[in-house]
Amino acid sequence: MSDKLKDIINKQNEQQESVVEQLDDVVQLVGFMIGDEEYAVPILSIQEIIKPFSWTRVPQVPGYVMGVFNLRGAVIPLIDLRAKFGLQTKKQGEDTRFIVMRHGDDVAGFVIDRLTMAIRIKKENIGPAPDTTNSDDTIIEGVGKQADKIITILKVNKLLERDF
Repeated sequence: MSDKLKDIINKQNEQQESVVEQLDDVVQLVGFMIGDEEYAVPILSIQEIIKPFSWTRVPQVPGYVMGVFNLRGAVIPLIDLRAKFGLQTKKQGEDTRFIVMRHGDDVAGFVIDRLTMAIRIKKENIGPAPDTTNSDDTIIEGVGKQADKIITILKVNKLLERDF
């Protein structure tokens, strides 16, 4: 192999390593609105995002559990994040979505007011959960800082914990 070809191969390998390092420094999230606040969860925890459709009420569950719905044969609980976060519930609108999240074997659908966008934040721009929360029990993973706003990043495993 010629020296020139070796140089080209070495440069390509260095560029690939640089890209991988950059990707390791970035967290990919999906943002959504609940009330006036923007939240986000890791993109890999999302199974799917769908427009609202019919669901079935279930008796004797907490007020934030709306019921269950059938998603391709799987019965999944549906949780209203407005109610879970202590906000006034509201009628579903044109922008309302069900966001189905998964962590291990746990799956649930969450009602969100509106999707915002896919977000890429450098790890260095993510701060810890505020000191006002009990760090073990909080659903807040951290706070992502962008130029014009702050986004609360949620722990999917805590959102999916069942207390019903």
